[in-house]
Amino acid sequence: MDYSLIALTVFILAYVLFIIFSTRRTLIAVVGSLFLVVCGVLTPHQAFLAVNWNVMGIFVGTLAVADIFMKSRVPAFLAERIVAGCRTTAGALLAVCAMTSFISAFVENVATVLIVAPLALAMAKKMKISPVPIMIAIAVSSNLQGTATLIGDPPSMLLGGFAKMTFFDFFFYHGRPGIFFAVQFGALASFFILKSVFRGMPEKQSFELVEKVESWGPTFILVSLIVLLAVTSFFDTGFSYMAGILCMVFGFLSLIWEKFVFKGKIRAQLKGLDWDTTFFLMGVFVLVGAVTQTGWIDRAAEFLAGMVGTNLFLGYTVLVFLSMILSAFIDNVPFLAAMLPVAMSMAAKLGIDPSLFLFGLLIGASLGGNITPIGASANIVACGLLKKEGYTVGFKEFGRIGVPFTLVAVAAAYIFIWVIWSR
Repeated sequence: MDYSLIALTVFILAYVLFIIFSTRRTLIAVVGSLFLVVCGVLTPHQAFLAVNWNVMGIFVGTLAVADIFMKSRVPAFLAERIVAGCRTTAGALLAVCAMTSFISAFVENVATVLIVAPLALAMAKKMKISPVPIMIAIAVSSNLQGTATLIGDPPSMLLGGFAKMTFFDFFFYHGRPGIFFAVQFGALASFFILKSVFRGMPEKQSFELVEKVESWGPTFILVSLIVLLAVTSFFDTGFSYMAGILCMVFGFLSLIWEKFVFKGKIRAQLKGLDWDTTFFLMGVFVLVGAVTQTGWIDRAAEFLAGMVGTNLFLGYTVLVFLSMILSAFIDNVPFLAAMLPVAMSMAAKLGIDPSLFLFGLLIGASLGGNITPIGASANIVACGLLKKEGYTVGFKEFGRIGVPFTLVAVAAAYIFIWVIWSR
């Protein structure tokens, strides 16, 4: 039995079915994962290890924190004042995206989306507009700025560990502007995409400030979690366990708060969490783990290295844009792990500083996930939260924002890195 062929077939079939039956994607992911285990492609132990439990801990724990944050009425309170403080609807929504970008530079993207989502949903209700565009904008903004620092996103941590880069190397590396400034260049270009998306929003209506905060306690819990997530990133540089455990601890504290302060029922709060997206994420991890385990990502990396040969510009261009395309469908962490040694080998053959290829690879692999609703965990989470609110987001709807945002951001960062690091 050819396990590698089975893994690839199931992977491709599952992703095709995700597109066709977007409302059944959790069932598809779980069934596909179980099929891989039953067929012997992965052992139960390998399937278990394929799941990134750190990300799952972040997701479930932060869901609980976000739940009491919403019940505290602080998001509605802030939304009301942000809307009142901006002259236009577009200005208010762009302000939320800017806040998302700042948080994401220091906190993992999934956690960032879960932190900002209650505020965005409250704003949409307050302004009586669809929350879909703002939630998509939050997800793609989070994925972009998560690349800017060593602690912003797992791919950045992976590159930092591989190249032995410190936190400050992301700002200035070997005396030149680092990846942080490339991301900001991309952010500046993509800002105009978001501005055009929000331009058609209804004009802001005047309204009376009526929201009152029920409790500031959940805000303190949330801010403490953000600070500690940033701090622990310096210790757990491999993004292996600390963030997930921390979020689960704070999630437990949130359940306690729900019971003794809000006088709610823990069972009801647990039942209300987004378990649909939770199991979908787990299934996707197993599907990707199977194609990684059977060597398909390694084969793709070897093919790429042979194709570009010794042409510097071709090699750089292929690395960036092929990574962007593939990471729209393939988890960027295993892809980046396979491609980093290839990028180093290519740089050695050409006798150049490997930073050109490494930085370009990071940009393509990290931002390519913004093209589809399943290309990044943050996108999956954002779409899951929208589904919970009664909005189903398909590939076409997500792509209206994600595709132009990604192309503009990647192109701008691609040019910046080439100008700075090709010399």
